[in-house]
Amino acid sequence: MFILVNLKAYPCDPIEVATAARDVAEESGVRIAVSPQAADISRVADTGVETWAQHVDPNGHGSHTGSTLAEAVAEAGAVGTLINHSEKRLKLADIDGSVQAAERAGLETCVCANNPAQIGAVSALGPDSVAVEPPELIGGDVSVATADPGIVTDAVDAAANVDDDVDVYCGAGISTGDDVVTAEELGASGILLASGVAKADDPRAALEDLVSGL
Repeated sequence: MFILVNLKAYPCDPIEVATAARDVAEESGVRIAVSPQAADISRVADTGVETWAQHVDPNGHGSHTGSTLAEAVAEAGAVGTLINHSEKRLKLADIDGSVQAAERAGLETCVCANNPAQIGAVSALGPDSVAVEPPELIGGDVSVATADPGIVTDAVDAAANVDDDVDVYCGAGISTGDDVVTAEELGASGILLASGVAKADDPRAALEDLVSGL
């Protein structure tokens, strides 16, 4: 199982979370990555933790003021990127462009979607992975794997029907080790979470709990 911690724009200490994630990953053998704000990518990557961007734009170099360039986040130390998070939605053509931009920069890609039908559509764009996240459960206390396990199994099937090589992660409300185990049992190969770690009083303890059942 892959654990991807999205720090969003929360007022947490990205270095504290990154250091905790690095240490828990090394001790447990579980793959853990942290996705900080773009401005923090370099210093988070310097901790040695696997580092992802939260977003890249579909454009390359040129007159694109305010864009997040895939090549720039890769140079800063990111090895992967989220695309189309429900808080940063894109049109399908721009999702495709962002996936291609990330691939040019050598970044691993995870495209987010709200439901199994969307998972099938974005899987056709050739990302490395997809993440199903019902918006109504994001940031809540009930995980998608518990609230509606059918969404996870249907998303796994939807991706497999398009491209067997696309990994499926689940997110929204994931916060405990039991949630991670349930997600794995439903066929997910990773989880995407944010507040369960970024808002935790003790990020290391939260991460240790997440990997406890793996």
